[in-house]
Amino acid sequence: MAAAFLLPALVLLGALVVYPIGYSVQRSFFDKSGDFTGFGNYVTLFTDDTILTAIRNNAIWVVLAPTIATALGLIFAVLTERVRWGTAFKLLVFMPMAISMLAAGIIFRLVYEQDPDRGALNAVWVGVHDTFAESSAFPKAHPGQKSPLKPGGGGSFVTRTTVEAGVPVALPLLGVAKEQMPDEAAPAKAAAAEPGKVTGTVWQDFTLGKGVGERNAPDASESGYPGMTVQAVKGGEVVASAKAAADGTFTLPEAADGAQLRLPASNFREPYNGVDWLGPDKVLPFVGVNFVTLSVILAYVWMWAGFAMVLIAAGLAGIPRELLEAARVDGANEWQVFRRVTVPLLAPVLAVVLVTLMINVLKIFDLVFIIAPGDVRDDANVLALQLYNSFVDRDSGVASAIAVLLFLLVVPVMAFNVRRLRREVRR
Repeated sequence: MAAAFLLPALVLLGALVVYPIGYSVQRSFFDKSGDFTGFGNYVTLFTDDTILTAIRNNAIWVVLAPTIATALGLIFAVLTERVRWGTAFKLLVFMPMAISMLAAGIIFRLVYEQDPDRGALNAVWVGVHDTFAESSAFPKAHPGQKSPLKPGGGGSFVTRTTVEAGVPVALPLLGVAKEQMPDEAAPAKAAAAEPGKVTGTVWQDFTLGKGVGERNAPDASESGYPGMTVQAVKGGEVVASAKAAADGTFTLPEAADGAQLRLPASNFREPYNGVDWLGPDKVLPFVGVNFVTLSVILAYVWMWAGFAMVLIAAGLAGIPRELLEAARVDGANEWQVFRRVTVPLLAPVLAVVLVTLMINVLKIFDLVFIIAPGDVRDDANVLALQLYNSFVDRDSGVASAIAVLLFLLVVPVMAFNVRRLRREVRR
């Protein structure tokens, strides 16, 4: 009777689990054309650079993703227990779990766009950066032919000769498109001479149309460079400095008499476009973590921190409050209560969360496939994605070997989890 009841389940288990595993193991010993190759496919796993990158990235995933998600879940669970709106916060943190991996990948692909006008993360990053180091409005400006300016080194420009007080100076530049001019730019105006002072104009010496305007002389059809910094340099030291008005005019004190004028490189600083979050650059070179891998891991943490928080919060609710109060009465501060009482009592729950996430990240595929652009996908490669790519390339032998490797990696973690659960049941 027992065998009759177990037979349907055993048939399904054999058809859906045991047979595929056995066939994958068998197929892993044959090459792409179906010829027996022994352990050749397994040798390929540890000699092919692309697959080695996938193995390394899987190791990074197993270490970083579960650890960060579990730590955040613990912090959220402990903090939300103390606030009135904790339930609403938990709901917000858990909501990403309702989104599919595919949808989350599309969302974060947009979030990580490098163009600050499209990518939300870089829009914030650039905004913060420009608050402390504002980029120039004239990154492409440069002197034209027969200009009184010449390169001064380091991206700056200096006058070819020294200047004299009472003699207006012309500092013409080119290279800024009309639509890129600052809104406050006004028609350029020749500076008036002032006794004992150095005056001048820095402006866009170009007017659209043949034969319009005079070279190296400002006129009303051209625009001044508002905010352009002009320095007076003597003996390599800045003795005076001024900023151009909306019409490009500036005034320097008597100390500038006999000095060279310099337009420092800060006037021509390229706009900051943020971080290439999905690029191949190394963010942690000593362990081989690049930006694209870390970015995908953060997307995963955004989805699964809520899962960790809910499980840990359930475990936290089961801790006897008398133990926490006793620790406080004995003189322990909140950090000591958390570290020496709360965390040890939550250790079984933390182990469940950590092991579950480790098994989950070993099979990660969707986020990497969607978020990582094609040109850096090899840098973000993981074993599940490499398995897919091998099947696409019709190399089912290598794909089966990767599947067997994944199985072997998951089995010890699952065995540890089963032993821990049995130990908990016996208690």
